[in-house]
Amino acid sequence: MADPVDVMQVDHALVARVLLTDDRRAFEQLVRRHQGMVRAQLRRLLRGNEAKADDLAQETFLLAWRKLHQFRGEARFSTWLYRIAYSCFLQAHRKQSSAAEGIETAVFDPPTMPREAAELRLDVERAMRHLSATEQAVLLHVVQLGLGHDEAAYVLAMPLGTVKSHARRGKAKLRALLADWQTESLKEREQ
Repeated sequence: MADPVDVMQVDHALVARVLLTDDRRAFEQLVRRHQGMVRAQLRRLLRGNEAKADDLAQETFLLAWRKLHQFRGEARFSTWLYRIAYSCFLQAHRKQSSAAEGIETAVFDPPTMPREAAELRLDVERAMRHLSATEQAVLLHVVQLGLGHDEAAYVLAMPLGTVKSHARRGKAKLRALLADWQTESLKEREQ
């Protein structure tokens, strides 16, 4: 895996090429480097709706192109993109249904898995629905996408302390809701 510092330096160099010389190939490289993670973020937010995720990813990169001059390098380029993608998601979510209750997120991509793992995935997804929309969004970015609390705070446009509180509260709720799985797992290990 590439060193995060090297990745940042390459991204910043590509951004500079785009801004200084209007180098469209450099922007294409940025898209290729980050489209997979942006699409994964959007697929999870959209509960696996790949077509809608692709549409929003395209919108994300169009906005990134138009607003690239606003990228200050204070966060990683990928974090900046996650923020744009999350904003696109929220706008689409609001347009689609203002009456919808919460942001439902899929917890895992659904690869072929043993029955017990599939059952756990479904139970985690159901448990996630009991969390507030904010707790779901925080856990998606912190746990599933592996962002640090500070990066999630940037993406979600929330204070750092708020992100940490929602992450802590959301994890505690999930632990309580999934307590039966912990008990079953302990029983199996003891046998």
